Amino acid sequence: MTAVDQRQTEMMRETVPFAGTLGVEVIATRPDEVRARVEWRPERCTAGGVLHGGAIMSLADTTGATCAVHNLPDDASGTTTIESKTNFLRAIRDGYAEAVSRPLHAGRTVVVIETDVTDSRGRPVAKVIQTQAVLRG
Repeated sequence: MTAVDQRQTEMMRETVPFAGTLGVEVIATRPDEVRARVEWRPERCTAGGVLHGGAIMSLADTTGATCAVHNLPDDASGTTTIESKTNFLRAIRDGYAEAVSRPLHAGRTVVVIETDVTDSRGRPVAKVIQTQAVLRG
């Protein structure tokens, strides 16, 4: 298991309060890669003890948005998700979901991020592509 960066986790939870509610733990955050995870817990599940797809999507959106912030143009004031596409590949019934977000395109008006979500054994769980609008003013 990769070590959690407690300082980065606290910073993310201060900036994005929902990350704290979801239990996001940051492993690394830099312009070329943002990596974080969410532990499997019964209260985060749907029927049959499967980690809820919304929890997985929220994790990916959080890491993707963080990656986009690292790749904004200098004159930007922020970012917001304008599109997100998720393909689910496997259920998680224990351990954790780990998301790794990387920039595909960092432009003047949009940033496109690709996120791979794996389980605690490193098996693919989901592939997410999201587009973040570049905000100004």
